[in-house]
Amino acid sequence: MISKILIANRGEIACRVIRTAKRVGIATVAVYSDADANALHVKLADEAVHIGPAPSNQSYIVIDKILQAIRTTGADAVHPGYGFLSENAAFAEALEKAGVVFIGPPVGAIEAMGDKITSKKLAAKAGVSTVPGHMDLIADADEAVRIAVQIGYPVMIKASAGGGGKGMRIAWNDQETREGFQSSKNEAKSSFGDDRIFIEKFITEPRHIEIQVLGDQHGNLIYLGERECSIQRRNQKVIEEAPSPFLDAATRRAMGEQAVALAQAVGYFSAGTVEFIVDGQKDFYFLEMNTRLQVEHPVTELITGIDLVEQMIHVAAGEKLTFGQDDVVLNGWAIESRLYAEDPYRNFLPSIGRLSRYQPPAEGQQETGVIVRNDTGVFEGGEISMYYDPMIAKLCTWAPDRISAIDAMAEALDKFEVDGIGHNLAFLSAVMQKPRFRDGNLTTGFIAEEFPDGFVGVEPDSEGLNRLVAIAAVIHKRLQNRATAISGSLGGHHKVLRPDWVVSLAGQERHIVLSANDDGDVVQIDKQQNLHVTTDWLPGRTLGVFTIDGDVLFAKVDIAGTGIRLRWRGIDVLANVRSPRIAELARLMLVKVPPDTSKMLLCPMPGIITSVLVAVGDDVEAGQALATVEAMKMENVLRAEKRGRISSVAAKTGQSLSVDEIILEFE
Repeated sequence: MISKILIANRGEIACRVIRTAKRVGIATVAVYSDADANALHVKLADEAVHIGPAPSNQSYIVIDKILQAIRTTGADAVHPGYGFLSENAAFAEALEKAGVVFIGPPVGAIEAMGDKITSKKLAAKAGVSTVPGHMDLIADADEAVRIAVQIGYPVMIKASAGGGGKGMRIAWNDQETREGFQSSKNEAKSSFGDDRIFIEKFITEPRHIEIQVLGDQHGNLIYLGERECSIQRRNQKVIEEAPSPFLDAATRRAMGEQAVALAQAVGYFSAGTVEFIVDGQKDFYFLEMNTRLQVEHPVTELITGIDLVEQMIHVAAGEKLTFGQDDVVLNGWAIESRLYAEDPYRNFLPSIGRLSRYQPPAEGQQETGVIVRNDTGVFEGGEISMYYDPMIAKLCTWAPDRISAIDAMAEALDKFEVDGIGHNLAFLSAVMQKPRFRDGNLTTGFIAEEFPDGFVGVEPDSEGLNRLVAIAAVIHKRLQNRATAISGSLGGHHKVLRPDWVVSLAGQERHIVLSANDDGDVVQIDKQQNLHVTTDWLPGRTLGVFTIDGDVLFAKVDIAGTGIRLRWRGIDVLANVRSPRIAELARLMLVKVPPDTSKMLLCPMPGIITSVLVAVGDDVEAGQALATVEAMKMENVLRAEKRGRISSVAAKTGQSLSVDEIILEFE
């Protein structure tokens, strides 16, 4: 029996493993880098061992340092989480030689499936449907172009040892193939220490659907249904759900059986995931097998009631599965939203800094019967580092049906308070409101197609606008009431609040009249609509519960100068409540013009300049690559927006820059 588990990982997955280990009575050991000395997983574990500097290639993926931590603490098992060393066969082999249990699959399965080229060959041999492509190693960009032309555009350029969206590019022509080949190699080498690349046909209008498999060391293998992972950005999953709204029972069974057949072909045990691309006709093709616990495993746990981490521990200890395929029942619907430290208003560029506010919604079963779960590795006051993946948390909801799960997620996102860094809460909320998402009409191109100009925020419709106007009016009234109740004022000199105001927000104005009744306030808008509002909000609270004509809304509230910032359902507006005369004068105020940065290339995120591709005097064309910036393990290519000539270059390769620092300037 396993008595002490060292988690060779960090962040939310380390916390996730610790939670289950504690529940089953197993001691835990955390490892941490310089950047993670005060991290949540370090605080939660029974023991913690420092393993080196912040860069993962000097700490979390250095096998010798993990082995030393094992020797120091006497841990008899290791859970690798995902990423880092989780699919490193040499690591699993080193543990085996040291007599330490690896809570994962056998070395042979990791070697076979961890190499994307080998895995596709094995899948084809096992009778699994595969995508046409070139599975041999590619020497250089010229060869990559020749292969891409033979396969036919579009193609997917992928790192053989890749995963998590790292080292992946879609190319539609020769130029994109050349650039994508080099960027994929760079990302693959940085993230995995392996820069081998292969190319395959890119299936248009694809869905990304994966099958969860689970096996023991006694030959028992089952599948636990599927996860729909089509909502992606830059090949990185953003929203997942289980089951898929697209699959029927027959397709689910066929995919599950092929996934099990592939796992059996490599003698697999533990938890694993077989990923497929599915086209509009429900034809499916093997993509890859991840020989580890997936990031999105909670949605499977929510619909099956099976704790996958616990099962991995039992399997690693040599125990048999206590249930079979016929015992697996998919119950209800689960949605997962990945909360990232990325700024959607700046093309989802990474954001770092201190979490000045971090208050997730309450977890567990709610009064309505839905379940809320939040897997996280951060806390209020903690730091988001530039060295690691930008994920802050995984927010999950479960409900008996899909629409109820989506509505529960929308409400949970409204309740989730995060400040201090850029994050994608508003974007996630926006997706929940999209009719196409609610209808289940998904492809991996969903984000690009639904947000073709990027994310610029959510514009409230007329009903939403009026609700926000009513909320702003009631908040303003409570602020004014508090201001008039200051002690020490002269008797008979209290300010009398006027009932009529002008509320401006989202570029529009509404004239309102505010009156009180026995259980709240009535807001009359433009003499046309009366909204009855009750609320528990008091000055100083950052989250308010507002009941408007019987509908309950959760809105984040911040007092910003003389304005009121409101955030709800992806809408982020600044409301100003003024007297009619002040509103009239405000219309005459000049709008401050932002500085002209059109002749500058600014660093869009905190990161390291990995290359500067131009020099002073160079003429550049629109779309030409100018520099690359690496942040949070992703390489970002910065391109010219228009034709021009370089007048100065301020940044050098290897230099660390903060947001909006100048990289170069144009004439």
